[in-house]
Amino acid sequence: MDRGTAVVTGASSGIGAATARRLAAEGYRVVCVARRTERIEALAEEIAGLAVTCDVTDADQVAALAAAAGDEIALLVNNAGGAIGLDPVESADPDDWRRMFEVNVIGTLQATRALLPALEASGAGTIVNIGSTAGRIAYEGGGGYTAAKHGVAVMTETLRLELVGRPVRVCEVAPGMVQTEEFSLTRFGGDVDRADAVYAGVDEPLVADDVADVVGWIATRPQHVNVDLVVVKPIAQAAQHKVHRGS
Repeated sequence: MDRGTAVVTGASSGIGAATARRLAAEGYRVVCVARRTERIEALAEEIAGLAVTCDVTDADQVAALAAAAGDEIALLVNNAGGAIGLDPVESADPDDWRRMFEVNVIGTLQATRALLPALEASGAGTIVNIGSTAGRIAYEGGGGYTAAKHGVAVMTETLRLELVGRPVRVCEVAPGMVQTEEFSLTRFGGDVDRADAVYAGVDEPLVADDVADVVGWIATRPQHVNVDLVVVKPIAQAAQHKVHRGS
């Protein structure tokens, strides 16, 4: 089945790469978007998609992405994002907060603005924003990331209100603990021990394919069905502050 073109940002690893593969399997032609050209070129070759190198915080690069993606797009997955550090508010680095806001919020805004005309032109567009449980509940040390992901959540809700009556669905997937190859490493500046400690003793945290499965399910619902929000966590995580860890 030819489902049209899907654009996935942050597709060079983790949830983005897994989502690109899942959508290709569902019949989408996937535009794989990220800053790391070699990775997305290899992914695009694997799934018969298109690689577009783009930093979503750069307006000119996002405009070039929109031109490359085409006049009609069926699906946009705003996945580019990430966390930096785990410092309390009183000692947080404002530059880290700015970077998180730029990538998670401004990047999502710019990709959405640039691609919305093509989504609407398809007559049956869908936007899926990858949020986080951090966009719903605060936790110590997560002030900058939770602020950014709360921004993504509210932007998603606002956009849905503003687009009502137009042929574009607006959805959010908010994962809890997802163990990927880079998320925690990036957060802790490459410190492997601190990254591993996040998942220590947790029996079967989510993996990227679990989140990609949810995105694929949302995207393939009948067009009149808008899945506003899916919060998905491993069974070991009852809440942000309540995680079962074995010995």
